Amino acid sequence: MLKLVIGNKNYSSWSMRPWLALRANNIAFDEVLIPLYTDDKADKDRILSFSRAGKVPALIDGDVTIWDSLAIIEYIAEKFPEIRLWPEDRAARAHARSISAEMHSGFMALRNECGMNLHRPVGAIALSDDARANVARIQQIWAECHARYGKQGPFLFGAFSGADAMFAPVVHRFRTYAIPVAPEAQPYVDAMLSLPAFQQWTREGLAETLVIERLEKV
Repeated sequence: MLKLVIGNKNYSSWSMRPWLALRANNIAFDEVLIPLYTDDKADKDRILSFSRAGKVPALIDGDVTIWDSLAIIEYIAEKFPEIRLWPEDRAARAHARSISAEMHSGFMALRNECGMNLHRPVGAIALSDDARANVARIQQIWAECHARYGKQGPFLFGAFSGADAMFAPVVHRFRTYAIPVAPEAQPYVDAMLSLPAFQQWTREGLAETLVIERLEKV
């Protein structure tokens, strides 16, 4: 049985990504949730017992440990080729990996200004120019994918893929911070909000009671 070590569902966008890749494809796994930023040495030691990187998420498959969300998604795709976590078409697959890598390494202004917090009351904030540019680029990605692959299904590349797992937390950020969504990007947001695995993560995140003050500033 696979084991996925994650942080708080209310806050941990990086944990959400591989969790969603597994759950949306009905892949069985044991979930280990370790609260983040509690200043509890025992919690930190628990994370270190799974991954010397000292961060979540981490996927354990027997004697193999994979850390980093995108690396975990790639591992899942290789271990379970039948679920087709990346598009079959080579060009579409390259496109999916490119935007996933862009999400993995970019959009820092939006991340910093609009942290994931499911409990936060919905409401807009003033965004910097850089964050607004991030929002525009993300919506451009969604709209272009919908225009190119929308006839194959409601997600970025038709069927649910690793790219959707990578972009899923942004849907929460857009909702939480009341960021307007362009009509051409809205079908993707609607698809993610309707995904049962996305809804399950949201319910379980909202059910958490631990408040991390350092993440409640915005």
